[in-house]
Amino acid sequence: MWDWIRRVSTSPAAPPVLAAPDEPSPAPRGRVKTGPYRLLHDYLRERYADTVVLTFEQIEDLLGSTLPTEARSDPDWWGRTTVVATDAHCSDAWVLAKRTAVPNLRAKTVIFDRIT
Repeated sequence: MWDWIRRVSTSPAAPPVLAAPDEPSPAPRGRVKTGPYRLLHDYLRERYADTVVLTFEQIEDLLGSTLPTEARSDPDWWGRTTVVATDAHCSDAWVLAKRTAVPNLRAKTVIFDRIT
């Protein structure tokens, strides 16, 4: 009755299949390029909390550069909800991480809520 366990456990393992050096590696999941906003995207994607609040300074630390002037003065700048393949935009970071962004310009914070 347990013969199949012995056969499976004693059968030699198949050697791993390695790609030839000139073959491209498998495509990663999701959009590869979020432009200069990749670190913000990764940060938001890896958070377990449904709501993440970041200050403008924290966002700039993740980006490694300052936010555009519009981000500090125009709440509509944070409202973009689509990804345009030809145009890298900061909103790609939270849209691809399945979050919305709601800024509080006076407090210089942004609330990123998970889209359910």
